[in-house]
Amino acid sequence: MARTVSIGCQDFETLQREGYFYIDKTSFIKEWWEEGDSVTLITRPRRFGKTLNMSMTEQFFSIKYAGRGDLFENLAIWKEEKYRKLQGTYPVISLSFASIKDTNYETTRRKICQILTNLYSQYDFLLKGDYLNDKEKKFFESVTADMGDVEATFALHQLSLYLSRYYGKKVIILLDEYDTPMQEAYVNGYRDELVSFTRSLFNASFKTNPYLERAIMTGITRVSRESIFSDLNNLKVVTTTSDEYADCFGFTEEEVFTFSTFDTGNKPSEAAEPERFYHGFVLGLLVELSDRYTVTSNRESGFGRYDVLLEPKQGDDGIILEFKVQDTDDEKELSDTVKAALQQIENKKYETLLTEKGIPKEKIRKYAFAFCGEQVLIGKASD
Repeated sequence: MARTVSIGCQDFETLQREGYFYIDKTSFIKEWWEEGDSVTLITRPRRFGKTLNMSMTEQFFSIKYAGRGDLFENLAIWKEEKYRKLQGTYPVISLSFASIKDTNYETTRRKICQILTNLYSQYDFLLKGDYLNDKEKKFFESVTADMGDVEATFALHQLSLYLSRYYGKKVIILLDEYDTPMQEAYVNGYRDELVSFTRSLFNASFKTNPYLERAIMTGITRVSRESIFSDLNNLKVVTTTSDEYADCFGFTEEEVFTFSTFDTGNKPSEAAEPERFYHGFVLGLLVELSDRYTVTSNRESGFGRYDVLLEPKQGDDGIILEFKVQDTDDEKELSDTVKAALQQIENKKYETLLTEKGIPKEKIRKYAFAFCGEQVLIGKASD
């Protein structure tokens, strides 16, 4: 009997409980655990299954899921007794920065602090009994949305201490979409402030943390070691071109190699989605225009979501960019792909956001980027 494919479901337990279609990626757990790396950073484009794999990893290791072997029965990881004994035996701190998409440093910092506060609320039972001394209880209660930098940057470090003492085991930390705030910071001009704050947070959480067993971070970009990762010499980076975990994140080794060398012709869009790679690449180049434009990506406007939109801060023209990989079944030439992308801009009325802000239609430029392998064709909508 065919299983239902649940689009957008990122919770491993829900997939298993409801019997939705699921490709077994539990071998990732074994491969990652046996590598023995302290901190693993996995960078993949969006929709590569990163969040679902983080959910799977949390529910395998977390004490909160002790006795939930039923979630992993009939999957690859359950074949070995060693890993059956590991299920549900570690304190796991799991958090995500996916929702932090703000235009200024103050709001971004406050949201990160609120996420940390929510984490602490899950473990307020630690305040009962003698697990924490008076100073530790005072620190615990100081973790709020309005806390200072010292409390914020040490919050994960201290929570690791408290949980390791309570459970008698070091903790696993899982941080999903670590770089979402950083992308907004680059675009909106508060990069330096956020880098300083994030570097301190990561150093305390992942480098100088004796209560840490292992950690995984995921994102779509790799920020240079000279910035937020400058102190993390215990960090292993697994990129788009790495062979490690390729199959666990939805790719065969051949597909990873092909993707990294831009040879994307005739690859199934639902598997590789190469347009997202080009999208991210161009978005990174546009950072240099942050003094003239507010650059946004994948936001709603009109009847859909545009790929990239540049809203002028002064008198420049507004710009809309659409990316499309050639569908060789329907589009014989790259010029046909350009036309299809430009038509999408018109049909979806992506210019709505700009016109609502008073920008005349004649001052809105529309460009389509069409790709097939190493070939690129850029077209402009006629005035």
